[in-house]
Amino acid sequence: MGAGTLRVALRGGVVEAEAWGPGGEWLLEQLPSLMGALDEPDVFVPRHRVVAMAWRRRPGLRLTRTGLVLESLIPSVLEQKVTADEAYRAWRLLVRKFGEVAPGPVPGAMSVMPGPREWALIPSWEWHRAGVDDKRASTILRAVRVARRLEEAVGMAPEEARARLELVPGVGVWTSAETVQRSHGAADAVTVGDLHLPGIVGFALAGDRDADDSVMLSLLEPYAGQRHRAARLILLSGRVPARRAPRMPRGDIGRL
Repeated sequence: MGAGTLRVALRGGVVEAEAWGPGGEWLLEQLPSLMGALDEPDVFVPRHRVVAMAWRRRPGLRLTRTGLVLESLIPSVLEQKVTADEAYRAWRLLVRKFGEVAPGPVPGAMSVMPGPREWALIPSWEWHRAGVDDKRASTILRAVRVARRLEEAVGMAPEEARARLELVPGVGVWTSAETVQRSHGAADAVTVGDLHLPGIVGFALAGDRDADDSVMLSLLEPYAGQRHRAARLILLSGRVPARRAPRMPRGDIGRL
């Protein structure tokens, strides 16, 4: 397939797209999925006022499907146990240094994610400079060694795909859910093991800012089959508890 760049614009209610590079044709074929054409938002039924209000304010919200497992899995692994800023920084540094230049008339410097072989050849000190600890780096290295088998999971149902992903040591339920939400557009893949989500869902639906995963799953039970969509709408509602604890401390192992 190869690298590709996709430019998408909405003009007069019509989606228009151009693509460049050896992967350009594939990107154009995937465009309907990327735009959420395979999603079924009409089957969703709000069960709580806060969810219903968010649903009405965003009637065009759709869950998109990238059809690419590693491009969803590797960023999810980088997000494990660190702040979002740290994960985004690591992704940016590694992709810019080891990815190839994006084809086509791109605005500024853009890079395409490295392929499995390029990830596997990243030296240990470069992971360190990007602030990625040995545990996350090792998980990514194990994943790229079985990249073909993982990409096959695109053709599976989300739960089957998650089971395959979790065969890779270091990939647990949090990471597999975050991955299939993006690669499969999985409407029911609610994220468990998250630091903030249970409290946000608990506060929005029951006024319980101390909710854990079990409470969150119980509150989302009325949305069985659509729990991720419900959680997304809750996050978009803006109804979140006020922060009462310090933010997760930022670490920078690249400076050690």
